[in-house]
Amino acid sequence: MSHPLIRKLEHSAALSQAERSALETLTLNRRSVSARHDIAVYDNTDRVYLVTSGIAGRYRTLRQGSRRIVSFAVPGDLCRMHTCGPSTRDMRLGALTHCSVADIPRARLAELIETHPGIARAMRWLALMELSRAREWLVNDSRPADRRLAHHFRELLVCLQVVGLADENSFELAISQADLADAMGISQVHINRVLQGLRADDLIVWSKSALTIPDVERLQAFAGFDPGYLDLRAARAA
Repeated sequence: MSHPLIRKLEHSAALSQAERSALETLTLNRRSVSARHDIAVYDNTDRVYLVTSGIAGRYRTLRQGSRRIVSFAVPGDLCRMHTCGPSTRDMRLGALTHCSVADIPRARLAELIETHPGIARAMRWLALMELSRAREWLVNDSRPADRRLAHHFRELLVCLQVVGLADENSFELAISQADLADAMGISQVHINRVLQGLRADDLIVWSKSALTIPDVERLQAFAGFDPGYLDLRAARAA
């Protein structure tokens, strides 16, 4: 598989060969993280984390001890690009499946942004796209649980297609029902019922860690999903 970050950034604009080569150096220091282990706590401000395989989740542990996942991170996603002071120090990044992660010195990323205009433009686009995704998750919380989960599945399909990890209607999904419940803010009993309903309506097939959407347009309409908020454009010629 080609470099997931480069594939993602080139949906904003094509990068030069020098810029691609510079970005490739960011993944030289990789490590494996087992499912249900933390990748990073947010009080470490000198690193940015690039997910290169697997699915991770940005989450916070609430006062009563429950966990709320506020976004998924898939290959090609940079986590902790921006620090927001003490208010984000209790936010963590955890592996929901087995993940490979590149630990990137923040100073090194800043150097590439300063040196390469194409990387700078692409990183600005990436930051705006991630903000748009965060807003959509907030809006999605107002939908009924079945439509909300369908929306998450449709978003995952798009985001994994971008980096070559999904075909036209299916992708590997090895996360647990508990993870989905924590991303939805509902109980595990409720998520089980929601999944059963989506299966019964033939909107999804989820077996052996693979999720298939039999009719993508039908699921998209059911979820009220508009891919425009992801701002994914074909790469332009360099």
